[in-house]
Amino acid sequence: MTAPSTFGLSTEARNLHWLLSNLVEEVPGVHSVTVVSSDGLMLLSSDPGHLSAPEEGRPSGPRGSSADLATIVSGIGSLTVGAAKLMEGGGVKQTMVAMEEGSVFVMSISDGSLLGVHAAPDCDMSVIAYHMALFVGRAGHVLTPELRSELRKSMESAQ
Repeated sequence: MTAPSTFGLSTEARNLHWLLSNLVEEVPGVHSVTVVSSDGLMLLSSDPGHLSAPEEGRPSGPRGSSADLATIVSGIGSLTVGAAKLMEGGGVKQTMVAMEEGSVFVMSISDGSLLGVHAAPDCDMSVIAYHMALFVGRAGHVLTPELRSELRKSMESAQ
């Protein structure tokens, strides 16, 4: 994976980019990762240069676009929050969709943002869930409105 340019970003933004890159590179079976704001906008992506071809040897995300993964994560998040309200189940912590050719995991971040992971069908789900929980624990307290704004601007300029 080619690391996104973090030149000019705050220390917190660079740290989040590092955590996200580390999640993709260190956890077996993870294809792509995204962080989506509570209003559905992509804040971070393991492939911010999604307009370029995927790296050889690494499967591409849904339809090859990190924006597609962000859309899927946002939709799953919205659906599960609505279901939890109807069932009076409280807040949604994590959602997992297992498919024949892959899995999608969505985990809530403290501010209403969502962490989404697209993984291989043979991934170790407990390892991915553990690493997602670590990311959320480390990222949740620093994802302030100011940092979300900075990350949005960074994603817009990458396109």
